[in-house]
Amino acid sequence: MKYHPIASELFIKNRKKFVEQMVPNSLAVFNSNDIYPISSDSTIPFQQHRDIFYLSGVDQEESILVLFPNASNPAQREVLFLKETDEHIAVWEGEKLTKEVAYERTGVKTVYWLSQWEQVFNQMMAEAEIIYLNTNEHLRANTEVQTREDRFIEWVKKQYPAHQVKKSAPILHRLRSLKEPEEVALMQNACNITAQALDRVFKFIRPGVWEYEIEAEIIHEFIRNRSKGFAYTPIIASGYNACVLHYIQNNAQCKDGDVILMDFGAEYANYASDQTRCVPVNGKFTPRQKAVYNAVLNVKKSAEKLLKPGITIPEYHKEVGHLMEKELLDLKLIDKTDIKNQNPEWPAYKKYFMHGTSHFIGLDTHDAGLYHEPIQAGMIFTCEPGIYIPQENLGIRLEDDLIVQENGEPINMMANIPLEAEAIEEAMNS
Repeated sequence: MKYHPIASELFIKNRKKFVEQMVPNSLAVFNSNDIYPISSDSTIPFQQHRDIFYLSGVDQEESILVLFPNASNPAQREVLFLKETDEHIAVWEGEKLTKEVAYERTGVKTVYWLSQWEQVFNQMMAEAEIIYLNTNEHLRANTEVQTREDRFIEWVKKQYPAHQVKKSAPILHRLRSLKEPEEVALMQNACNITAQALDRVFKFIRPGVWEYEIEAEIIHEFIRNRSKGFAYTPIIASGYNACVLHYIQNNAQCKDGDVILMDFGAEYANYASDQTRCVPVNGKFTPRQKAVYNAVLNVKKSAEKLLKPGITIPEYHKEVGHLMEKELLDLKLIDKTDIKNQNPEWPAYKKYFMHGTSHFIGLDTHDAGLYHEPIQAGMIFTCEPGIYIPQENLGIRLEDDLIVQENGEPINMMANIPLEAEAIEEAMNS
């Protein structure tokens, strides 16, 4: 891992919160992700399952965490199973966690090697009546590929058919949506690294550069600051490309007179940042580009004020839609007849602003959270309104990460990144 070690107190707190939500005489199991193959002997770089990381801090493949708070043997109330390291692994892959280091990182005192898994787990299951299984229940989950967690669920249901089953996801979604101070600090570091990358590319962009060259400048700054890289696939979209919401080819040349939409964020210690800035290739917005830019900025500023405890995400998005409607009228992109004849299920403003404004962010870019319950202080959301005008080869989206406060406006974790149109021009021409 590139990031500095995280104190085990965070993971001890997170486990305590989870255990408090478990029913009596139950245990919960959490698995690492696989290392996914590409072909031949090639693999995708390992990414840890966010739930086992949240609860333990273990950032290593083939790891299993079991929580059994009512175990008669106190040593089995928190148990970690790890891949046993040896000299061969140390030479070819690097050292894996030892039992001693695992305890320092996680605070879990009982650590077994995976070779002991079935024997020890069978003892624990003989005593438990209920098992919590960790299914992926994110609203946007893509579950085509079977995970290590999926294979475990199939195995345990066949092996122990008499046990009752409960879901971990509702507990984790609730817990992960509220960030601990240590998590906020890690996310702030990710945001700061993102800010440094933006400062670098503001000075790099000029007519004739290619989108992938901008991407290269960004990743250089990320890695030199202990990030593994992008928290999600970056969007570097100039001209018309900015009107493609998930444009990721990043292979076009940036032309004089175009605006570049850059949606990217650094990860740090598995925590994500997520921002979007739009800049003129030649360092100067045209009057029309600036008018559209300021319209999006107006919506963003007003939308941030709505991110307060008590409002639900659907209510919030509806209010932001009204804000956008006014700006589109002023830009003459829609008129009152469009509004009068609109489909309530797809309002007129959706022609130019077709996505949501905010999502949870944390260990995942689109983080786990309770989208159907009122927003609470301590939650972190993006705020990212946009206007996309294909006929003008212009797409503007502006985005920051915001910590909801009990009173007052949210704290902007990216307040140190230029945002006003004039500030963007100044940063590019300094």
